[in-house]
Parts: sequence; C-alpha cells; structure tokens
Amino acid sequence: MDPKIVTRFAPSPTGALHLGNARTALFSFLMARAAGGRFLLRVEDTNRDRSSDAFMSSQLSDLAWLGLSWDAGPDHDDGRGPYRQSERESIYDGLYQKLELEGHAYPCFCTPLELDLARRAKLAAGQPPRYPGTCRELDTAARAARAAEGRQPALRFRVPDAGVIEFEDLVRGLQSIAAATLGDFVLRRADGGPMFFFCNAVDDSLMGVTQVLRGDDHLSNTPRQLLLLQALELPVPRYGHLPLLLDASGAPLSKRRGSTTIGELRACGYLAAAVGNYLLRLGHTGAPDPWVEPVDFAQNFRLDRLGRAPAHFDAAQLDHWQREAVRRLTPEQAVHWLDAELPADWSAQERLELAGLLQGNLLFPADAADWLSVLRGELPPLTAEDSTVLAEAGPAFFEAALAAYHEVGADVGALGRELKQRTGRKGAALFMPLRIALTGRHDGPELAALLPAIPASLVRARLTGAARAH
Repeated sequence: MDPKIVTRFAPSPTGALHLGNARTALFSFLMARAAGGRFLLRVEDTNRDRSSDAFMSSQLSDLAWLGLSWDAGPDHDDGRGPYRQSERESIYDGLYQKLELEGHAYPCFCTPLELDLARRAKLAAGQPPRYPGTCRELDTAARAARAAEGRQPALRFRVPDAGVIEFEDLVRGLQSIAAATLGDFVLRRADGGPMFFFCNAVDDSLMGVTQVLRGDDHLSNTPRQLLLLQALELPVPRYGHLPLLLDASGAPLSKRRGSTTIGELRACGYLAAAVGNYLLRLGHTGAPDPWVEPVDFAQNFRLDRLGRAPAHFDAAQLDHWQREAVRRLTPEQAVHWLDAELPADWSAQERLELAGLLQGNLLFPADAADWLSVLRGELPPLTAEDSTVLAEAGPAFFEAALAAYHEVGADVGALGRELKQRTGRKGAALFMPLRIALTGRHDGPELAALLPAIPASLVRARLTGAARAH
C-alpha cells in the first residue's frame, strides 16, 4: 500500500460522459484505491464556448453512479483547489509571468493567416509544419511596434534547440523524442485563454497528482508538459497512456461522434455493477473471468495488465454482464430497478413477488411490459409455430385443462397429474400447449411460478379461448 499515490480524472464538461472516458476514470480510481491512495476529480472547463454546468452535473452524477468516489473535487476542496479550471485564472497568470520573466516563454504576434502561410511553406518544402520561430528573438522595440498595430500576442514556450525528452510510460514503456522536433508551442492564446495542456500539466503538479492515466491521444502532449513543468520547477507526475476505446466501426469513442454515453446506458436500465464489470475488462486482463463485486474491483486491478492494443466496444459482452448483475439483485433492489414499469396501484408485497418472478428473465426494465401483459392483460398474437402447437392439442385438451383447473386450481403439479389422467398426454406434449395458451410464450419463468400470479378469471378465459379457437 502506498498512500502517497494520488490519481485524478479531469473531464471537460463539453458533452456527456462516454464509455471511453468512464474507463479512464475507473482505472484511475482503482489505481489509487488499490494503493490506499487518493483520487481527485478536476473539471477542465476552460473552453468557454462549449463548457456548461449542465454537462458538469451530468458527468459528476454518472461518476457517482458508477461508484467512483473522489477525495477532493469541485464539491469538496482539500486546500489545493479550486477544482474547476475556470476558477484558477489567477494561478495561471502568475505562472505565465514566471515563464516569461525567466526567458522560458515569449509573446508571439503572428496572425492566424501568417501562421497558416508559414505552415504551408513548411509542408511544401517537405518539412514538419512546426512554428518557424518568427517572434522568438524579437527585441523590445519590435514587440512594441507589433503591439502598436493592435496585435494581441499569444504566449509561446521556448523549446530547447537540442536534447532528448525521455519518460517511462506506465503503459507503453520508455518513450523518447528529440526536443528540436516539437517547435515552440502556445501556452496562452491571443484572446487570453489558456491552452489545455498548460492548465492540465500545472494543475496535476500543484494538486499533488503522482500518476496520470489518460488516452493515448494525449501522448503527443506529454513531452511538452514535461518541458513546461521542468521550466517551472514543479513536480512531474508519471504518465500512462491507454489505447483508445473503439466503437463497432473502429473509430474512437468520442462525445462529438455521439458514442455510447453512461447517461444513455443508465436510461436503458443498465446496472452500474454491470457497466463496471464490463469496463474492468476492457483493455485490462487483471480481472478473473467470473463476476467481480464492485467492492473488489480495486484488488483485481493491476497496472501491469493494461494492454497496449485498442479495445473494442462489444454490446454483447456488456449485455452478458447486465444479465449477471440483474441475476444478483435482491428482491428490494429488483423492485427499485423496475419501479417505473410496475403498476402504481400494486401493493409492496405484489411488487416484490412480481420482481422476484420476472427478475431472471429480464435484461432491462422495459422488458417487464410483455410479462405484465401475460399476468394481467392481453396476450400478443401467437406465432405460426405456437398456433400449430395449440391446434395439434385440439379443443378437447383445453376443455379438459379448464375442468382440471376448476378442480385443483393453480398448483401446476396437481394440474399436470389431473390433465394427464384426463387426456393421456404427458411431458412436453402436455405442458407446452398449456403454457402457450396461458402465457402466449414457450420461454420465461417456470409455469409453476407464473400460474399462481395470473388471476383465476384470466386463466379460465384463456383456456376457454384456446378451446374455441382450436
């Protein structure tokens, strides 16, 4: 155990939380909890145009639903906050000044058009489209002249001309890149807005984060962030880059593509434990094959079992874990899960009995509607195959079934014995037509459990209808 381990999840509130984000959050949470460390939640809301409090609230709600409790965040400051980047501008301003005063950063007056032309020229010459350093060595007079033209400068980091940046990635191993290939990068835009990787890096350091797990789309940011933190003489966390989670088409899951979100899964009726069991195994081979209780997730998470290949979203696998989760619900939990589907006028006992009866045959709460029709309403039209089963049984069979039901009631064992004596049928030849006539289905809960839950008047009506129709 290492209580000094501090991890974080830092969502941007510009959309709903999708499965790829949730997996990163889960792994970061488990890394901390497995070590007895701390897990932080930081909201990266510097994108003023796209960030919203509504998205932030939904993301926090989804994380809490998944069981990811944070030790500090926007709703609980531990003295290292604020945990919303929009509230940290004064901190960033001080760091910008330090970098500029110490010669690690400089104002860049290049316009978007000038930058585009320079980029095109580099590409035409067969060179990487790095910033050419136009404003790097401007003297005080040249800077003043550009400012007098009304140009608002961005702030660029002065990348060393030589040297190699190396770091040991927690997932990918040793990474190395020549500093000269990076080009001077922007820390603050001309409109005063901070760049993502600047805030991201300094906040991790100032908040005491020791390990960072994130998608490998951020891998190119890491060398820049290492240079930045070294220039600021701030502690550097260890970084690990996870392969992106891909959708069925092979494209990365993303908010902009409308990929499957946690909110959508919740609305469908997926259970948090099912989603957690699924995510625990996406690109991670540390978990056993059987079901893992959420309380045991941390002890089944191993950093050295994170894969380097992209993982693919598999709806069938998610549904497998949903079935496992539904099967493990207590009767009270099942009632809560099914609440919106159950008749409001049913008693608490009736709701418990129905939940227990149907639980093993449902994947989502909406699936209960068909079974409520079986128990209280009109049966759906029969398939051609089921109609054939009833026709083969014939009217005499259902008349005998009605008489047997009058005599022995809803005890399926006694009903079967009486009906066998009256018709000579047994086994599937007896119970299948009886089941189809009474429920309209040949699958689902045992008839012994279903029959007592169907009102006697409905049983009689269905047997009478089967006798008349066949």
